Amino acid sequence: MTVLYDADCPLCTHVRDRLTKRPQLVPLEFIPAGSPAARTRFPGLDHGSTLEEITVVGDAGQVYRGAAAWIVTLWALRDHRRLAHRLSTPAGMRFAKGAVLAAAKWRGATASEGGRAYRPADGWTYDPRDGRHHTPPGCGSDACAAPRAAPGGR
Repeated sequence: MTVLYDADCPLCTHVRDRLTKRPQLVPLEFIPAGSPAARTRFPGLDHGSTLEEITVVGDAGQVYRGAAAWIVTLWALRDHRRLAHRLSTPAGMRFAKGAVLAAAKWRGATASEGGRAYRPADGWTYDPRDGRHHTPPGCGSDACAAPRAAPGGR
């Protein structure tokens, strides 16, 4: 399985380093998301979205994103397969989604200036029902297109 991760994100690289040291039942290959290697290997993938949330590609071309990507990655590790099975249940998936959202929130809050943080001054708002939305600064309700959801949002 190939794990596409944000090589510019300290949390993402830390997790990658930890995962590479774990015993694997299914080999994991880590490739920076959006990199030339990722674009060459997976030309049909939306590489912009891979920078917004973890993406895992299986050996048969299956694509997992967000919580499902974390669960399948844990499933590949010898000492976390049981946990992956528990997280794959409906109740476990809710927990996994919550953990992914918490990691994303931390990642956004700690992004360096110019990073991928969603700042209100840049037109981003958050609605807990359906995620982040963007209205470019200076756009009134009739002046621009409808707000777009943040990548990886619901």
